Amino acid sequence: MKENYNRNILLRCIVCGDTDLDCVENELSVKCNRCGKEYPGGYDELVELNQPYIDDEILRMKTEIEKDAQKALDDSFNKIFKGSKNFKIK
Repeated sequence: MKENYNRNILLRCIVCGDTDLDCVENELSVKCNRCGKEYPGGYDELVELNQPYIDDEILRMKTEIEKDAQKALDDSFNKIFKGSKNFKIK
């Protein structure tokens, strides 16, 4: 099982979908370099608007972790009971 499941999620402009964003006015707001849309709430506003994308990535990561954990558990049981006449793992 992997030890590290870190992910980087790029925040996107809600108007054009681009990820090329710049902080302006001492990081109080964020502006899209493609369409010019400005987010006066800054990073927090972008996170809120991108929450569906973030939730999708969390769900994908959760599924991957569950799959890896099940495989690790199955491998452990097979290793423990390998060669045992009293136990059979299907």
